[in-house]
Amino acid sequence: MSYVVITGASSGIGYESALAFAKRGKDLILIARREQKLKNLKSTISKINPEIDVIVLTADLSKSEQVYNLYERTKEYDLEAWINNAGFGDFAPITKHDLSKIENMLSLNNLALTILSSLFVRDYSSEEGTQLINVSSDGGYTIVSNFVTYCATKFFVSVFTEGLAQELKDEGKPMKAKVLAPAVTETEFANRAMEVEEINYRENFGEVHTAEEVAQFLLNLYDSDKVVGLVDGETNRFELKDPLFPYITKV
Repeated sequence: MSYVVITGASSGIGYESALAFAKRGKDLILIARREQKLKNLKSTISKINPEIDVIVLTADLSKSEQVYNLYERTKEYDLEAWINNAGFGDFAPITKHDLSKIENMLSLNNLALTILSSLFVRDYSSEEGTQLINVSSDGGYTIVSNFVTYCATKFFVSVFTEGLAQELKDEGKPMKAKVLAPAVTETEFANRAMEVEEINYRENFGEVHTAEEVAQFLLNLYDSDKVVGLVDGETNRFELKDPLFPYITKV
């Protein structure tokens, strides 16, 4: 068996991506803090295809010790792809940051992603057919007011992943590293970023994508030879692209 790992799988893009891979018959390792939601997802997947093996692992990836422990728990399985989807945002001017929330955001969006990416690349970069997909945002290519620090975390994700993709290519490694950058998506994201219980996405943001649509974008990126899957924040169109940041090879 060869597994697809998805972090942040309990809701939103991660949840819908798990269902999308399940429809392809992929065995899955699903990771999030909320165990019951993962178990409910596993039950849903069993109805799609009872032959799919679904492993549920709980972890709070904002805690670095749990990040390393999580990766150790995946070592008994053969992995095909690792999707770092877990993350959250903060909507506030920098002068009004809740710094404890910001610290957790940086730990999850950047530190955990970097550690998990690095460990996976060390173990699997020489394996044919393996992929690492890190979920960024169109805010990882554009700075948005009151989302400045969140955008900075996603710029990091975009730069790190594009750079990793270039390094793997330079080293002749078969693994592919890719970055998915969706725009506003109907998930729990805005509720946590804005500290509200309910939000009408279309009233506040206009045309948006559903999590199911973004999961299909992820599959399109997975199937492609491109490095970046980006939703244009103005047109809301999804496009597959080569790396966008300048990359210099030092001899």
